[in-house]
Amino acid sequence: MHSQNFTPQQALPKIKQFCAYQERCHSEIKEKLYGYGLSLNDAEEIISKLVEENFLNEERFAIHFAGGKFRIKQWGRIKIKYELKKKNVSNYCIKKALAAINMSDYFATVSKLADIKFRSLKSEKNIFVKKTKLHSHLRLKGFESNLIQEVMNDLIK
Repeated sequence: MHSQNFTPQQALPKIKQFCAYQERCHSEIKEKLYGYGLSLNDAEEIISKLVEENFLNEERFAIHFAGGKFRIKQWGRIKIKYELKKKNVSNYCIKKALAAINMSDYFATVSKLADIKFRSLKSEKNIFVKKTKLHSHLRLKGFESNLIQEVMNDLIK
């Protein structure tokens, strides 16, 4: 991606459009503004305008991000939290986003994923290998160990 130089007056409508297209976090906007060749002060000024005018809302971003990754990619809370931290989202917003995930949907999703993975391991005869593979799969998706254990206990009787 090549960078272009914009004045703050030229950058503002472009970045508003960028924010209007989908929810963004502060770090994405900062990166985009630096790509426009703006200074730190100009970028900070534009970011405060975007927040004032509600184009940029980190809590709203975090809730949309968490909900989307959970529903579409079926990620667990650990992976969602990790990805939000990578985007420099505040702990407060991360907590709000994770709390917005419906617990019964969350449990149903981890159960469904466990069931699908368990059935895909039917050729594996060793139950310990099967359990290890199932546990690893669900950990990679970002689910909590205690929840995985609970689901595995229900699944493997």
